[in-house]
Amino acid sequence: MRKRVYDTAVIGAGASGIMAAVTAARLGADVVLLEHMKQPAKKLLATGNGKCNYTNADLGIGHYYCEEPEFVRTVLEQFSYADTVRFFEELGIRPVLKNGTCVYPESEQAVSVKNALLAEAKRLDISLLLSVGIRRIHKLCHQEIGGKMEREIFCIETKKDVLFSRTCILATGGKAAKKTGSDGSGYVYARQLGHTVRQPHPALVALFADFQAWKLPAGVRIGCAAALYVDGKRAACETGELQIAEYGISGIVVFQFSRIAARALSENRQVTVCLDFKPDLSEAALTEYLLERFSSVYHKDKRIDEGMNGFLPEKMIPVIRSRAGIKEQMRCGQCSRRQAEQLTAVLKAYQVNITGTKGFDNAQATAGGVCVQEINAGRMESKKVPGLYFAGELVDVDAKCGGYHLQWAWSSGFAAGRAAAELVGIFQAHSGKRRKGSVQKTDDSDSANQSTDRTRKKGTGV
Repeated sequence: MRKRVYDTAVIGAGASGIMAAVTAARLGADVVLLEHMKQPAKKLLATGNGKCNYTNADLGIGHYYCEEPEFVRTVLEQFSYADTVRFFEELGIRPVLKNGTCVYPESEQAVSVKNALLAEAKRLDISLLLSVGIRRIHKLCHQEIGGKMEREIFCIETKKDVLFSRTCILATGGKAAKKTGSDGSGYVYARQLGHTVRQPHPALVALFADFQAWKLPAGVRIGCAAALYVDGKRAACETGELQIAEYGISGIVVFQFSRIAARALSENRQVTVCLDFKPDLSEAALTEYLLERFSSVYHKDKRIDEGMNGFLPEKMIPVIRSRAGIKEQMRCGQCSRRQAEQLTAVLKAYQVNITGTKGFDNAQATAGGVCVQEINAGRMESKKVPGLYFAGELVDVDAKCGGYHLQWAWSSGFAAGRAAAELVGIFQAHSGKRRKGSVQKTDDSDSANQSTDRTRKKGTGV
């Protein structure tokens, strides 16, 4: 039986992989989508606590972490926030704004987004192969496959078969949340093909802390400002909700800078977090407020713990008071200015020593990956291996919470899928073969809004 040669093989059926496959198929490419899990897009179901925050209206590159910020900008410009909203609206996903700029599906269910993507992949006749264990990916030159001489072709060796494709897109994800499929295998394939991988670290992850004698009470959620220090130097500061656990600290305010903490800890550097539980008040204003509060007729005869009722979560009050060196029996009316200043100092600068992270299994994203210096940002194509493309978390780009990781998946997947289909079009033109759905060659700087002939069966523009 003649061996089939696909135009494009996409490795990884997550968010970026499906986007890449759909984009290439809409441009006429014959696509196979390979996934080593039993079901596709499993990680997508966990995004946004199952509600899928799939993009953000505030899409500045300041929300992303990358050694070359212009690399991120170039990719995002090819498939913008507006392109993402329009793309999913066409698939039946109506957008709903929450928290000002975060975009969710109207159903508030991640499965809606997953089903819409898979339905489009099915409509485009994309071959979806599940439970595929890949052993090796390499490139062959001037190889006869199925009675036809192929100038350049990728050979994908699986546990049960060998597949061939003219282009290959790696979209395997990183190492975060292994149970959803991100096991780090993409780094192996990238290295096999000659690429450099920057050491991966967990990102958007909780941190272990050594509270020593001043452990904060587990189960408390409180808004605060958190400043991260590495070897005594301030490295980041975020404001948001803090979650206190038995092991340490979590919540969005911690997730936002956890990548920095993880990398510093791996280098055996000292990492601390300074918590400000009253970021809206200056030290002077907070001290005056406490003195006024404690001296009021309503509180002066109460004990200090009772006098702070409603000012802090109940479980935190004795901890803060004790750390400030104030005895439990003291009445509010007895509180001196010096003691009020001591309370202020604790509330404005609660020091926590960080000892580790909860690791990749509990992380939402990966920091590190394939070096961006080895990738053409306009096409997401390897500078080392023509016809090889990258998309999604596998690349050394990560971001803050808020739909930014998924937007990176859509944008990078689109860029890779479009470029792969264009290259296949050049191959076909050289061979004189007529393709289904011609592809108009576009410049690397072209935006996603420029017109391209995207006719494949009933395919519409991405």
